[in-house]
Amino acid sequence: MLRLWEPLLADLAAEPVDLAPHRYGKVAACDGGMLEVSGLSVPVGAICRIGHGLSTLAAEVIGFRNGRTLMMLLGDSVLLRPGARVWPEGRPGMVPVGEAFLGRAVDGEGLPIDGGPPIHARGEWPSGGVRASALDRSPVRQRFDTGVRALNALTTFGVGQRIGVMAGSGVGKSVLMDMIARGASADIIVVGLIGERAREVSDFVERHMSEEKRDRTVIVAVPADHAPNLRLRGAMLATAMAEHFRAAGKRVLLILDSLTRVAHAAREIGLLLGEPGAARGYPPSALATITKLVERAGNSAASGGSITGLYTVLADGDNQDDPVVDTARSILDGHVVLSRELAQRGQYPAIDIGASLSRVMNDIVPPAHQKLARAFRALTASYEANRDLVLMGAYRAGADVQLDKAIAMHDQLTAFLRQEADELVDLDASAAQLSALLG
Repeated sequence: MLRLWEPLLADLAAEPVDLAPHRYGKVAACDGGMLEVSGLSVPVGAICRIGHGLSTLAAEVIGFRNGRTLMMLLGDSVLLRPGARVWPEGRPGMVPVGEAFLGRAVDGEGLPIDGGPPIHARGEWPSGGVRASALDRSPVRQRFDTGVRALNALTTFGVGQRIGVMAGSGVGKSVLMDMIARGASADIIVVGLIGERAREVSDFVERHMSEEKRDRTVIVAVPADHAPNLRLRGAMLATAMAEHFRAAGKRVLLILDSLTRVAHAAREIGLLLGEPGAARGYPPSALATITKLVERAGNSAASGGSITGLYTVLADGDNQDDPVVDTARSILDGHVVLSRELAQRGQYPAIDIGASLSRVMNDIVPPAHQKLARAFRALTASYEANRDLVLMGAYRAGADVQLDKAIAMHDQLTAFLRQEADELVDLDASAAQLSALLG
């Protein structure tokens, strides 16, 4: 029985005694989820507690106005009353990290949601990351195995690359992420499920916390019904966790699902602070949040570690020109586009090879592989461009040699792109199958 208390007693013994007087403020106004607090001067990003005794609420400082501190609740405003006491908690701008989180599922505050014991982590990391020199980012030179044949062969990823998976709702983003999470070769896997359905969070934890990768997996989950600043903190916590392990020299796979929900959370906060909605309702700070998160991934020349970032991007209304999609595509090192039309034909994963791109592929695969991948893309593009003519019987064989070959090999090309959800194909096998198909 005493062993259960040993971690807590060790934390109490290591905690320095603070004899300074504690300051507190009072709730002066509440407008939706935003509070105005008087008499308390704390920096932006600080976490505060509101209330009395054990029934307290959590809030985060997001700004200042007219001598008052602006805060946003991390939960519901039930039981909040005027004049309630507010006091700071913890260190502003720091989030807990460490090996104690391996094999656990936590929320945006780092508290366990998997029913396990409390997490005793002594390490901390800045929630906004540690800004490094641009020259500290070593180039991508090694291939990254995703376990998905179409990605390994035709849009080969690299260790330290940032990739976006872009699609509308219900096209198969989550299934593809599951396949990559199972087939990826990485020392540590950090998964951020931000703004998704609670059912998906439960299913993901059940699938991935019962396999052999449990001891090197961290899941940060903040469902869609949580406060926007808590969703944003969840994305920052997942990225900070990945940065901590990268600083220790580990090869980390960071999966963030989804980047669009993070932008939605940042948009809500920006509009509350009075920012104008510039790009289709998105204030400038919301789109800047995407850039800041994505730029934190990559290789580190100092530690030798890496963060391979995989971000899902929800294209609202299947619009690939959505501001979030366009911003993500411009900053990422590659993107995989999932097609609803292919999904409706029963092709899974529904990867649109013609629209997908890996910007580092030419640097990490041999010229022969590049040539075969370009030939595959040319054949699929030729068939899709003339698909209606072929199906109507309006095309005459012999008019186009490239199209003739594409028609003859259409079933083989489609079979190459198809893959069962529980099937894994490594890099060498993918390249060998591509060579056998077109070599």
